[in-house]
Amino acid sequence: MDIIVARNAGGQIVTVGLKGRLDAATSKSVEDQLLQLIEQGERRMVMDFRELHYISSVGLRVLILVAKRLKQVNGRIVMCSLSDQIKEVFAIAGFGSLFAVYDTQDQAVAGMN
Repeated sequence: MDIIVARNAGGQIVTVGLKGRLDAATSKSVEDQLLQLIEQGERRMVMDFRELHYISSVGLRVLILVAKRLKQVNGRIVMCSLSDQIKEVFAIAGFGSLFAVYDTQDQAVAGMN
């Protein structure tokens, strides 16, 4: 699992790209890195799933945990660029009502403003 962290031009939003599989083998390191970003003061986070090929229930739990932590500090998380497979997992899990999901990273960043 590769994690690519980038800041938008205005510096107020951090984009986190996940590449590979978010499952039991990778979820702990992803969770640790996302929570560390929050501890460092990040409050607005775009999760870019363009290169995420698989997400398990353990991976979904990471997203819920991060969203709850961000909510505690008046932050927000949104998702973008979901493949059809990831969209299906989100739909089955009922995540459509929990997270704002955008087609592109640009739309997600605009949705944060």
